[in-house]
Amino acid sequence: MLVIFDCDGVLVDSEAIYIEAELAHLARQGVVLDRADYMRRFMGLSPADWRAGIADLVADATGVGPAARFFDLLAEAVHAEMDRRLAPIAGVPETLAALGVPICVASSTPLQRLHWKLDRTGLSPFFGDRVFSASMVAKGKPAPDLFLYAAKACGHEPGRCIVVEDSVNGVLAGRSAGMAVIGFCGGGHCDDSHGDRLTQAGATQIAGSFAEICTAIGAIGQHGG
Repeated sequence: MLVIFDCDGVLVDSEAIYIEAELAHLARQGVVLDRADYMRRFMGLSPADWRAGIADLVADATGVGPAARFFDLLAEAVHAEMDRRLAPIAGVPETLAALGVPICVASSTPLQRLHWKLDRTGLSPFFGDRVFSASMVAKGKPAPDLFLYAAKACGHEPGRCIVVEDSVNGVLAGRSAGMAVIGFCGGGHCDDSHGDRLTQAGATQIAGSFAEICTAIGAIGQHGG
């Protein structure tokens, strides 16, 4: 069995930072969005797909595309907050040390930035070279390409993999890959209805903490996904 972890919002508590910065930046452009709708539409997308979607959103709302340096200024704001606030999700190091099964990371984050996040939070030693980015495949989430690539690289059949994901797009990708998916609701960005959204997307189990992830992995391993 291989457990494939998403990074943002699962291993590191970064999604709340992203969402706060992105919604504030959009509001300054005259685009005000409901937080839950924004999460449903944009969380888990590859950077290219996210950027294209945001550009379309701004154009639809304002009649013009994003202002000059829109994405550069947003990236600068996000990176500054990441440097200041990024931390692992509660229970992650202890759980990774105790799992006793092969693990890897598969994230929409560009590879260099993904390694930075894992290094910054002290999680890199748990994964070694088993770190995979959407930049390695043709299509990012919600397509299954990234999870299938990670499984093949680690020598595991898709049906013997469990994905841990916090986004609807990630759950859709895992299920499309033929994998069991644990929907994780323990990040700082998750509200009370987050688990319902992940269940509707096809999550096999829902976990609100890393202790519950261990229980869910055991249940899936015993009964299948």
